Amino acid sequence: MLVCMNEQDTAPCVLLLGGTTEASRMARALAGAGVAGVFSYAGRTDTPLPQPMPTRIGGFGGVEGLADYLRAEAVTHVIDATHPFAVQMSRNAVTACTQTGIPLLALERPPWVPQAGDDWQNLPSQEAALAALPMAPARVFLAIGKQGVAAFAARPEHHYLLRLVDPPAAPPPLPNAEIVLARGPFTLADDLALLRGYGIELIIAKNAGGEGARAKLDAARALGLRVLMIERPTPPTRQVAANVEDALSWLAHSARLGV
Repeated sequence: MLVCMNEQDTAPCVLLLGGTTEASRMARALAGAGVAGVFSYAGRTDTPLPQPMPTRIGGFGGVEGLADYLRAEAVTHVIDATHPFAVQMSRNAVTACTQTGIPLLALERPPWVPQAGDDWQNLPSQEAALAALPMAPARVFLAIGKQGVAAFAARPEHHYLLRLVDPPAAPPPLPNAEIVLARGPFTLADDLALLRGYGIELIIAKNAGGEGARAKLDAARALGLRVLMIERPTPPTRQVAANVEDALSWLAHSARLGV
């Protein structure tokens, strides 16, 4: 691809590790500022959103593959705007950037926090959420994406609702499940209608943070529904920005310093 090769040796060229709403915002900001770079999708979505910069899809082949890519493409900076639960990719980015001496910034959205009227049970893992399901059959909105769904086959007494971006390649391995195909962001009205329409009694969610998927939590509060909230894995130690503006400032500052 070699989008980073240009006549201005000091001009930054960014590898943006994406897949989140914030990553798309970052891509628009970089394109608007005339910064060269590549937007990288992990490839978990069949129809990823188009981006205003060159795009690659798929993994790098671990730490060494990522380090080789950074060198081959003459990348000067990496911005990690992956999903908060994509912790292995974030760890690989830290290690590869350390090996290559390339500055790394994480664009990390804050986690959701319960508000007055919320009925949350914070749990350390998906396995803990599975164990916390009630014994009596319930109608569950399993809002965790397509990864990890198979584990809930161990609790076949429940009815599960899945909301996915793409049609699954095969039916989910759950004996009693329905699928809704939709791409966020979602509004409060959207999720009130969803929860009421499917008679949902309980929600299982990952604490991804951000605005694009929080409407289900606002709807749960309005309807008095319990939420089993899976806490984020601990990210690696790295420099973090909370918003696109701070990330642009970091990029401009580090580019001026030549680091």
